[in-house]
Amino acid sequence: MQTDMLVKLYDLEPTITGMEALTQQGISIKRALPPDKHKILSYIRQTFQDNWANECEAALLGKPVSCFIAVKDKQVIGFACYEATAKGFFGPMGVSDEHRGNGIGKFLLLSCLHAMKEEGYAYAIIGWVEDAVPFYEKTVNATVIADSFPGIFGRMIDR
Repeated sequence: MQTDMLVKLYDLEPTITGMEALTQQGISIKRALPPDKHKILSYIRQTFQDNWANECEAALLGKPVSCFIAVKDKQVIGFACYEATAKGFFGPMGVSDEHRGNGIGKFLLLSCLHAMKEEGYAYAIIGWVEDAVPFYEKTVNATVIADSFPGIFGRMIDR
């Protein structure tokens, strides 16, 4: 299903808990820095797609940077952005196949949503969700926005 989803940020837990399990595996979640732009964008292009790299580049140029990365052994293994395509939007997000299933996506998502909340947002829109609807419903109680696709992405050249 292609749709947008809505998240109430004021319903988020006040702090992110449980990241200790990632730390024990040598994985850290941190806000990206522009000097790492080429490494991050190269990872996204090789692992995912150019459109996501383009959105991430916009997030890396924002003030503050609106991209978080997951790092293990000095290598990017996941990323998540907000306000890359539009204000109030979360996404894109991706985690390398071999690192899925251990909470990295959850903590990247929560890091971005908490940053948005701290910046004054009460709600966030998760844009262009496809197969991940159950993940967002379970993780942050997101709800599907009816008739929301293609939404903002309808302005893309190839749409």
